[in-house]
Amino acid sequence: MKRREKKYVYNVDTHKFEKVEVSWRTRLLRVLGFVSASLVTAGIIVAIAFRFIDSPGEKKMRTNMNNIRDEYSGVQAQIDDLNKSITELENRDNNIYRTIFEAAPIPDSIRYGKNYSRIDPRQFANLRPEEVAEQVQEEIRQLKNRIVVQQRSDDTIEHLVKSKEQMLRSIPAIQPISNKDLSHLASGFGYRIDPIYKTVKMHTGLDFATAIGTPIYATGDGTVTEADYDAGGYGNHVVINHGFGYESLYGHMVRIKARVGTHVKRGEVIGWVGSTGKSTGPHCHYEVIKNGEKINPVHYFFNDLTAAEYDRMLRISAAGNQAFD
Repeated sequence: MKRREKKYVYNVDTHKFEKVEVSWRTRLLRVLGFVSASLVTAGIIVAIAFRFIDSPGEKKMRTNMNNIRDEYSGVQAQIDDLNKSITELENRDNNIYRTIFEAAPIPDSIRYGKNYSRIDPRQFANLRPEEVAEQVQEEIRQLKNRIVVQQRSDDTIEHLVKSKEQMLRSIPAIQPISNKDLSHLASGFGYRIDPIYKTVKMHTGLDFATAIGTPIYATGDGTVTEADYDAGGYGNHVVINHGFGYESLYGHMVRIKARVGTHVKRGEVIGWVGSTGKSTGPHCHYEVIKNGEKINPVHYFFNDLTAAEYDRMLRISAAGNQAFD
């Protein structure tokens, strides 16, 4: 064991080397100073270690959090893709399909729900894993709700398609007699000279002049509501209710084939041209009624005419000639 060497200091007054004596207080202060410095140094080292070096538990927690973040990012990407697809369907549903069928768009509050929100991945540091899972489940719930709403809307659109098909079959959309060259249109809709009283009077239909016995066709699918003689002017006549607010009337028949209550299809013979009732010659008086109002039938021959033929029929029907009834 190395023996501790004694220290001496030269005293200039006595001209001698004198032994250095260290007091117990000085020794105590030195010990305390050393201990304090050691503690401070140890504290700094521990703080640095805790700041930059994870404990095994912290490493595990950080790894779990990173895994959760990665898993959420993957789920969120899938949700975003589904959102884009559903949004496109919703836009088509509101802006195209429902517009075509004159149906009101579905409000966003119904599609999305009132509490729809999205979690920001940057907030992970302030959320517990179960809170993150809860947010993801909420997004999935909202997505499912939108899918259910869209499915119901698709069912509605399908019903509208079927109704529209029936509507297109029912609208009176052809001429009541065979008139390919348009030569049989004798008088149009509007104010015309009454053939009997010779006064200007509203003519509420179209007159198709042709030979007695020419077949008269139903211009759209529907149910016959009248098929009898009208002493007021129409003579032997037929009225068909097409539904969707449409009716059609065929007057002055020589003979009626249709019977009240029967369902007829577009193009089916319902009677034959005559000159019964208030009539000055063989013809078919034809009317279209929409929601109780008599309208110009010429605008409803879209199944019968090309654009050029339609333009020609407009000019013919606009001529201010004398009516046949």
